[in-house]
Amino acid sequence: MSSSGAVAQLIDELARLPGVGKKSAERIAYHLLRVPAEEALRLAEAIRLVKTNVRHCRVCYNLAEEELCDICRDPTRQQDVLCVVEQPRDLIALEKTGCYRGLYHVLLGRIAPLEGVGPEDLTIKALQRRVAEGSFREVLLATNPTTEGDGTALYLSNLLQDYPVRVTRLARGITSGSVLEFANRDVLSDAIRLRQEFQPGSTPAADAEPQQN
Repeated sequence: MSSSGAVAQLIDELARLPGVGKKSAERIAYHLLRVPAEEALRLAEAIRLVKTNVRHCRVCYNLAEEELCDICRDPTRQQDVLCVVEQPRDLIALEKTGCYRGLYHVLLGRIAPLEGVGPEDLTIKALQRRVAEGSFREVLLATNPTTEGDGTALYLSNLLQDYPVRVTRLARGITSGSVLEFANRDVLSDAIRLRQEFQPGSTPAADAEPQQN
């Protein structure tokens, strides 16, 4: 069955979504045609609200509906530990472990020269300013264990070496090349709890002696 007009446009737009191929886009489109109008329109309204109301936190660049995100507004969070992640979804993954109670900084990406992404394209200057003006005793580099993530961590560790902070990295219980968003909750918990001192020029080895808090 061929599609044209509004249906074809909907399929084309759905197929642009990450991980959604043409066949999946067609299934979603025809599902939306079958359900009651109010159900389909709830999805449209949810998309509208996200695009209208959601922004980046003024301090940490997490997703927020106000100037500050819930974490930055929470006075019970540990104020002297800062965890640096690539994307808001990585923050969510770490929060689900329940074993980290410090603050965050979201880079909104990672350094990837082959993709034309440099330090200036991320929130690194804002991170440096927070460390310089804050009272952090530890910065946990929780970039993904990929080539780009490790390169970003190395760049940040060099940048932060002049500040009186302990720079740590997630323990390597996380498989190299994986992403935090899809990591097992228990694996992430261990990676946070057993985080290691970051040694510039190297990556945390699986058999390195962990740093306990």
